[in-house]
Amino acid sequence: MAKNKHLTDAERFQIEVWLKNRVSLKRIAEQLDKSTSTISREIKKRAEESEKFAKLRPHNRCMKRIGCQAVQLCEDKPNCTRRCALCSRCNSICPNYEEEVCFKLYDPPYVCNGCPEEYKCVLKKRYYLHKPAHEAYRETLVETRTGVNMTEEDLLALDQFVSPLIKRGQSVHHIVTHNSDQFSISEKSIYRYVDGGLLSARNIDMLRVCRLKPRKTKPVEHKVDTGCRIGRTYPEFLKFAEETGVSVVEMDSVIGRIGGKVLLTLMFKSCDFMLALLRDRNTSQSVIDCFNWIEKTVGSDCFKTLFPVLLGDNGSEFSNPTALENDAQGKRRTHVFYCDPYSSFQKPCVERNHEFIRMILPKGTSFNDLIQKDINLMMSHINSYSREKLNDKAPIDLFDYIYGQGLSQNFGLFRVAPNDILLRPSLLKK
Repeated sequence: MAKNKHLTDAERFQIEVWLKNRVSLKRIAEQLDKSTSTISREIKKRAEESEKFAKLRPHNRCMKRIGCQAVQLCEDKPNCTRRCALCSRCNSICPNYEEEVCFKLYDPPYVCNGCPEEYKCVLKKRYYLHKPAHEAYRETLVETRTGVNMTEEDLLALDQFVSPLIKRGQSVHHIVTHNSDQFSISEKSIYRYVDGGLLSARNIDMLRVCRLKPRKTKPVEHKVDTGCRIGRTYPEFLKFAEETGVSVVEMDSVIGRIGGKVLLTLMFKSCDFMLALLRDRNTSQSVIDCFNWIEKTVGSDCFKTLFPVLLGDNGSEFSNPTALENDAQGKRRTHVFYCDPYSSFQKPCVERNHEFIRMILPKGTSFNDLIQKDINLMMSHINSYSREKLNDKAPIDLFDYIYGQGLSQNFGLFRVAPNDILLRPSLLKK
């Protein structure tokens, strides 16, 4: 029997075919030279639910559908005399609805592939399909090998120990050699963490690293903890937003030139008001510093009112959610959620508002010569620009109306007269 061998796409295809032909899991395992438990786990883990319904049958999965005499549950059809159990809308509006689950899904082969009752079954189904199963496997494989194999607490301890020594001029090799009992990672990993911006020490603090010519490799995205998105996915965000009804702030980054200063943008969906904070580097610590500054500026209670929920993308700068969600005393101040990978459309407001920033700072423009005062001037003009969808009101006016008169001034912003608004690069020409 083959051990420590991952299933291939071809083997998953064979599993799908054999399941359709009602071959037992034991027989499948023998054919693939795998253990029966391996095949069983693969099917249960990779099978996908399906809303497929039997043709010419009512779309009703209620346990009480047979013999149910309920009528006129639809308020918009008071004259309907048809039994609700025969209507496709029954399951979504009936207060007594209880979904029936097929008991066969709890026994091998755990899926509906090859089931002789499939053509007439109206219950929710599960299918094992080789293509999505292999794609899910590949995604999991890549995800587990991405980022830093270290928790946020361990990384903070490493930073507090290593960074001061690096800034004293000591090399990483020297530090590791004379403090070997303090490390469970290699020298190369420490260099990668510094280069990825995960430690407060920088490459410029290591003179020899500054002299080395950078290799022509694809930049690696370093995340603090690969499990940071657990419990903070986009579906969980939608559920949380629906249950609480709180306002959402979308966050993103605007990059000037690679390796230089960047902007942290915070978009208040309730009024289209946007904050932009200048950061020296695109690191998770710089984002944490920005939120700590905001809390210190407006106060803890006002911070919780402004930022009940934060929705960001999967960038490495947002990969330390615990530090964003909690203040210095460890008290929760907000909730952080993430969009799905490559799904910028899930936070459309901040993406769309970046167009105004690019009108003043075109793509490729360096932010290194700018200071926060310049960014405040730019955002004052952008937030004073009226929006048709806001009934021709300016975002800054609505922001002050919703959250408190003059609150925008705490962030260094001011109201610009309509005829004085300038959305061209000349605004920041010095």
